[in-house]
Amino acid sequence: MEEKSMRGQRNPVYGIVARQRLNAIFKELFRKSIHICSSFIPLFLKLAYWPVIILLLVALVVYSVSEILRSKGIEIPLISKVTEIAARKRDENHFVLGPVTLVCGILLAALFLPLDCARVGIFALAFGDGLASLMGKLFGKITIPGAHGKTAAGSLTCFFAVFLSTFCCCGNCFIALIIGLCAMFIEILPLADFDNLIIPPAIGYIFSLLSVCPAVNC
Repeated sequence: MEEKSMRGQRNPVYGIVARQRLNAIFKELFRKSIHICSSFIPLFLKLAYWPVIILLLVALVVYSVSEILRSKGIEIPLISKVTEIAARKRDENHFVLGPVTLVCGILLAALFLPLDCARVGIFALAFGDGLASLMGKLFGKITIPGAHGKTAAGSLTCFFAVFLSTFCCCGNCFIALIIGLCAMFIEILPLADFDNLIIPPAIGYIFSLLSVCPAVNC
């Protein structure tokens, strides 16, 4: 009887923790689905480069204005609600920076790199960083020291996702391996939302160097 009573006392706490975990997973799934959707941008850039660049800039400005107004208690229909659903615990009642760095990272890659190189960088962000965080939430048990809670499962997911997406782009296993390792290293760094800003141009630039290097294109 005493054991049953103790279980009954623990159950409400367990239920609260379980709901919090499900809520965190839902938020992560929603947020990373936005990351993964960014994988379509290289295709759109190929079809209509400047219109897509302009649309990204407009989206950046509209979102930034919406967040500034939200921080002052003025909510913009749909945009503020989406932000609220996707926001991490650390972002509550603050300007949510993730979408800004996401769009800026994509723009940097698209504006300063050849499109085939920008595509590799954007795919690294969409699939590598996008899936890493989700898999880390779902299956991450072993945390990496000094990485602010990032997990081995998440980082390995990032490596394999970027390796596969890069190989699909270039067909070179060695280049894909190097790009996968570089993306995993950047993803491990405790950069908060700024990995969105760094990954597309950095990975795209590394790919551009490797693609013209005779040693890796034999």
